[in-house]
Amino acid sequence: MSNSRKVQSICKRARDSSRRLSSGLEILHKPLSSSPARHYSHVDQAPFRVAVIGSGPAGFYTAYKIMANIKSAAVDMYEHLPVPYGLVRYGVAPDHPEVKKCEDKFAEVASSPRFNFIGNVEIGRDLPLSHLKNYYNALLFAYGASKDRSLGLPGENTLRGVYSARAFVGWYNGLPDYADLSPDLEAGEEAVIIGQGNVALDVARILLTDIEGLRNTDITCHALDGLSKSRVKRVRIVGRRGPMQAAFTIKEVRELIRLPSVGFEPIVPSLFPPTIDNLPRTAKRLMQLLSQGSSVLPNEVLRSWSLNFLLSPSSFNSSVGAPHDLSSITFVKNELQGPNPFQTSAKAVPTSDNVIFPASIAFRSIGYKSEALPGMEDIGLHFNAGRGVLSTDYDGRATAPSENGGFSAVPGMYCSGWVKRGPAGVIANTMEDAFATAAAITNDWNGKAPFLTGDGGWDLLKQDPIARGLRSVSWDSWKKIDAAERQRGELKGKEREKFTSTEQMLQVLD
Repeated sequence: MSNSRKVQSICKRARDSSRRLSSGLEILHKPLSSSPARHYSHVDQAPFRVAVIGSGPAGFYTAYKIMANIKSAAVDMYEHLPVPYGLVRYGVAPDHPEVKKCEDKFAEVASSPRFNFIGNVEIGRDLPLSHLKNYYNALLFAYGASKDRSLGLPGENTLRGVYSARAFVGWYNGLPDYADLSPDLEAGEEAVIIGQGNVALDVARILLTDIEGLRNTDITCHALDGLSKSRVKRVRIVGRRGPMQAAFTIKEVRELIRLPSVGFEPIVPSLFPPTIDNLPRTAKRLMQLLSQGSSVLPNEVLRSWSLNFLLSPSSFNSSVGAPHDLSSITFVKNELQGPNPFQTSAKAVPTSDNVIFPASIAFRSIGYKSEALPGMEDIGLHFNAGRGVLSTDYDGRATAPSENGGFSAVPGMYCSGWVKRGPAGVIANTMEDAFATAAAITNDWNGKAPFLTGDGGWDLLKQDPIARGLRSVSWDSWKKIDAAERQRGELKGKEREKFTSTEQMLQVLD
């Protein structure tokens, strides 16, 4: 099966799963017994207690499926911020509100009496993993990717004007870590984005969208202010391979091409396959879209963008007059190696030719990596630092080196999402992946595989001296923060105005 058909198959299964999610949520609202909510005693079977670390899509989708499949399951979800939803809240572009509708489903999951949200608690630092496991039958690692991949090029970390796309996205979405980023959008008219995934296209679209089109979204006020002063008029999105190997999706490209009063530079025809008739459906549609381009040309409007292929950056450069500021980027021209340069697996090899693009601001968008939590080795886990993922089997069981030289499953330890497979795909892919991990947990539980022997969950753990001093945020407390953000947004004519610091969020609860 081709990669394109695999993606189509995954998306179809994800849509089917989403329908089952909508119809099956009532299962989650059945308590484990008639005892008061949050105590989980059961006359026939002790509760199956699961700690989920991370409150983004991977965590919620896995939690939902575990609770639906195992009627004795009780889930405690830990999040280092006081607010839930992870990537949905802080990674999805503000002009894509339809993608955030999954938050409604997650809220239904959280309303179950078998679910606890424990926000503002950082696992590994506030609560050691070696301590946490004493209260659970299973730990599920479902946190995302917090570290940027760097290029390691001259000027990357020393010149003003070079940013990571992740930081920029966090800045306009209100992630506390990047609230004070203040990217200099007034330095000049030329922006360069290195990388051609969907995040790169999100950054380009936000830079080029008319500010009035963003005012009613949940973009932060400080981002609106910065973007309203932006001088950026020209955006280049640069990739090391060709159109057939690019990572962006049709939807993202179409949105950029259709931006009002924004020109798109035509792509050189030789970069496309001689014929597209035999291409898989998705690839064929993408090539058609890119080759047709836009009816608006760059010389007809003030703002424009381009997709620049077969280029790898080699240095970030300053000018003589401004030695500490970015002024241009040097790229090495590439060629595609192999008998068919239009295969998705074709590799880029450098030539001896260079090209220099002017740039007053640049964003690297070459991917993220997850990082190991403190104490993972202490509980027998193996983290692959090079790939930025936990070592697992195909189904999400955490594995570690065994005495025979291979890897074996670590009882009671699982993962899903980006820390399992790397930062790739869309939310539908994450859901499919999460359901696969939940199926593995269900099969292990029903098959009486070995698990952790802890008990009590958060209800008992919060009474422990090590947790007693923590200021945790419950789901009811999150709803108060949510209501306050919506009220702030209503005053500005938008859905919400996010708090951009932990202190602001906690002040709502004082």
